[in-house]
Amino acid sequence: MAATAPPNRSPPALTPSARRSAGFLFKMAAPCGRSSRWLWATVVPAAVLCLAVRAAEEASTADFDVRPGGEAHSFSRSLGDYTCTFTYSAQGGTNEQWQMNIGVSEDNLLFSCSVWRPQGKSYLFFTQFKSEVKGAKIEYAMAYSQAAVGAQSDIPLKQEEFEITETTVSHREGKFRFELSKLVIVAKTPHDEL
Repeated sequence: MAATAPPNRSPPALTPSARRSAGFLFKMAAPCGRSSRWLWATVVPAAVLCLAVRAAEEASTADFDVRPGGEAHSFSRSLGDYTCTFTYSAQGGTNEQWQMNIGVSEDNLLFSCSVWRPQGKSYLFFTQFKSEVKGAKIEYAMAYSQAAVGAQSDIPLKQEEFEITETTVSHREGKFRFELSKLVIVAKTPHDEL
């Protein structure tokens, strides 16, 4: 008897209003203890990628070099009224190619910014980092010492290593362990209620 392949099953679709709801994304990512760290580290970055894919006409990806040498460098991209700027200082090794992806949801309620090393792990020694958004307020952010690639998984920084404000994600002096490979930010855009 010949074996038959199982039918391809797609994941359950969200209703159109749920796909566009900033509240839905925030509720899915809200921490409520140690076990929910998985949501912060896994579910939300996947949702951000879906947001970027769904809004392909409203997304932009750019390559840039992260350069060692101890000097502060910045890389910035804008999409409409929203801007994401990544500022860092690093030591050791040679230039690494990184990417920044920014996107706006189709209902214009969420702005996303992801900065990462596509090869997964950075070998540079980061002395500082800060990612800032303009035109929106941060709802969710996470920093990682390793970005997922191949069989490797994202490895989030410990919460005490970085801090989040309404518009920035940055290293925490004296707590940051100098490893960075990825930053993910989802920010809520201002909008008028009817």
